[in-house]
Amino acid sequence: MSSIHIFSDRADAGEKLAEVVFTEFCHQQLTRDWPLKPIVYALPRGGLPVAVPVARRLGCPLNVVVAKKITLPSNPELALGAVTVDGCLVWSKQKPHSLGVQYSLIEKAQQKAFSQLEKLSSGKPRVSCLDRLVILVDDGIATGMTMVAAAKSIQLQKPNAIWICVPLAPQELLAALRECCDRLIVLESPHPFLSVGRFYYEFTQVETEVALTCLQQQREWL
Repeated sequence: MSSIHIFSDRADAGEKLAEVVFTEFCHQQLTRDWPLKPIVYALPRGGLPVAVPVARRLGCPLNVVVAKKITLPSNPELALGAVTVDGCLVWSKQKPHSLGVQYSLIEKAQQKAFSQLEKLSSGKPRVSCLDRLVILVDDGIATGMTMVAAAKSIQLQKPNAIWICVPLAPQELLAALRECCDRLIVLESPHPFLSVGRFYYEFTQVETEVALTCLQQQREWL
């Protein structure tokens, strides 16, 4: 099936997402007697180029939360679940029945998450999300497992609220996503969905150096 290009690239998606998020942020701010203190968390690496325009528009810090898919070595494309660095876990209905296999797969995914977080640590701001509005950003949602695991991880840090904000997500996942956040912003929910990448004209892999630059530049910009 041919691709339907909704966004030129991640930066384009980020600019469009930033305007919608900013409008909603201003609306929410007007309804409160206290200032909302936003902080953007991206799911690396693809979420970072999308998150930069959002953080810039809000004038707030940009951080990362790392969640990795749990897969079988024989089928790395099939996501059985997702886990974060701090052990927040989400399983699909296809999780292995053997506890030994589960632990082994979780450990491998968690090691990948630790490794990625370590590579990006020098660009992370030294700021807590305690009592802040956390805006979780990715370049799109396919299964929802990494985003849900990320939301669970952030929730442990006691933010004031969590918004999940993405350019793309399947229509059938929206109800479940709303249950794990305070506000859901999705620009497009095309059908059939199939994959995130088919809706971008350019969807190349985001290298670690690019992801780290996104973090460092936003930290210097503030």
